[in-house]
Amino acid sequence: MIIKKDKNNERLSRHKRIRNKIFGTSEQPRLCVYRSLSGIYAQIIDDTKGITLVSSSTLDETVKKNISGLNKKEQAKLVGKDIAEKAVKLKIKKVVFDRGGHLYSGRVKALADAARETGLEF
Repeated sequence: MIIKKDKNNERLSRHKRIRNKIFGTSEQPRLCVYRSLSGIYAQIIDDTKGITLVSSSTLDETVKKNISGLNKKEQAKLVGKDIAEKAVKLKIKKVVFDRGGHLYSGRVKALADAARETGLEF
C-alpha cells in the first residue's frame, strides 16, 4: 500500500528545525513569511520582547488595491516591497529571514528579493 506524505507536516518539521537556529533580537528582528494557497503574509518580529513590529500581507488595504490582475509571484513582490518600506520607516535595516519551512523558491524568493531591493539587509 502506498502511503502519501503529508507535505504540511514536512514543512512544519523543517520550520521547527529552522526556528531552533533563528532568533530575532531588537537590533536584528526576524522577518517571518507564511504562504497560504490564496495569499502571502510577512511580519517582522522581536523575539526577545515577543511583539510584532511590522506586518504586511495580501489582505492589507495598501497592497490589496494594487494586486488585482497580478499573479501570486507578483503579489508576493508587492508584499515584500511594502514590508520593507514600513521597516525602513521604523529604522529597521537588518533582519533575520525566516522562510517558515517553505522552500526558498517561487513566492518566498520573490518576497525576499523585493524586500532586499527596497532596503532590508539579510
